[in-house]
Amino acid sequence: MKQSRFIYASTLALAIAIALTLASFVTPASASPSGDVLHSIHSMGVKRTNNNFAKTAGTNNLTYHGGTSGYGVETGADKVYLIYWGSQWNGNDPSGEAAIQQKFFNGVGGSSWNNSVTQYCQGVASGTVTCGSAGTHATNPSGVLAGVWYDNSAKAPSKPSQSSLASEAAKAAAHFGNTTTASNRTVQYVINTATHNSASGFGSQYCAWHSSTNTSYGNIAFTNMPYITDAGTSCGANFVNSGSAGLTDGITIVGGHEFAETETDIYPSTGWIDSSGAENGDKCAWISSGQGASTNITLSTGTFAVQSLWSNAFNGNAGGCVNSY
Repeated sequence: MKQSRFIYASTLALAIAIALTLASFVTPASASPSGDVLHSIHSMGVKRTNNNFAKTAGTNNLTYHGGTSGYGVETGADKVYLIYWGSQWNGNDPSGEAAIQQKFFNGVGGSSWNNSVTQYCQGVASGTVTCGSAGTHATNPSGVLAGVWYDNSAKAPSKPSQSSLASEAAKAAAHFGNTTTASNRTVQYVINTATHNSASGFGSQYCAWHSSTNTSYGNIAFTNMPYITDAGTSCGANFVNSGSAGLTDGITIVGGHEFAETETDIYPSTGWIDSSGAENGDKCAWISSGQGASTNITLSTGTFAVQSLWSNAFNGNAGGCVNSY
C-alpha cells in the first residue's frame, strides 16, 4: 500500500489543514469488489490561505522512490483520457466544465508550464534528486488528450467510493483499447463526476485526488475529478481571476495539479515525492503572491488559470515553484 495525500483550501485554518493532511495518510480499502488492488490516494486538499501546502510540506526537494516494477513517471506518448461518468451529465453541466477541461488538455501538452516534469525520471536509484542525463525522463508531448468518453447510459453512484472510481477507470481502459500492461504505463484516466455527485469529502477534505489500481490490464493511473465549481472558493474559484471570469479558475488549477502529479508519480507514492510525502503539485498549491504564485497561462486553445509546479532544478538546485521551465 502506498501513502495518501491531500491538498487544502482557504476556508480552513492552518492547524486544521495540517490535521487533515495527517488524516489523509489513511490506508484505503485494500481491494475493490472485483479484486483489483487499489493504491493510496494523493489528493489536492482544501486550504486556500497564504499558509499554503508548499510551506507545510517543507522545502526539501523531491526524490525518486523506485517506481512500481520500475515505473515511476509517465514517459513517451503521455496520454490523458477524460471520462464523464453517469447519466447525471446528460444536459447537466451548468458551469461548462467539460468544454473548459477539454480545451485545457488539448493545449497543455508541450507547454512551458508543464515542461518542469521532464527533469524527473525513472530507471535510477531510489533517493535520486537530480537525473541529469540518466534514466528515462518524464515527457511533455503535444496532443496529450487522447480521448473523451461520455459513459452516460446509466447513473453513476451519487457518492462514488475509491473502488467504484477505480472500476470505472478499468472500464475506460477497455473502452479505449488499453488492455495491456504496457499500454497503461503512459496513460492517466480522469474520472469526472457530475455536479452534486462527488465522492465524500469533496470541498471540505480535498478538491481532487489521483491514485492507481492493479487490474488485469496492469496498473492503471486515474484521477477522481469532482465537479469543481460546486466547491466555489474552497477549490479555486476566483483564485487568479476576479468576477465571473474567475469562477471557473479551479477547474484547471486543480486539473493541472493532478495531471502533473500523475506524470511524476504515476503509481503513488513510488515516483517523485519529498520526505513529507508531497508531490510536485502539493508543494506549490494555493500560492497567491510572490515566487511561484498561481497565474494565467496562454495555450493554443485559450488562457487558463494554473498553479506552479515544484522544480528541483530551480535556484541552483535548491528547488522552488515555477510556472515555466
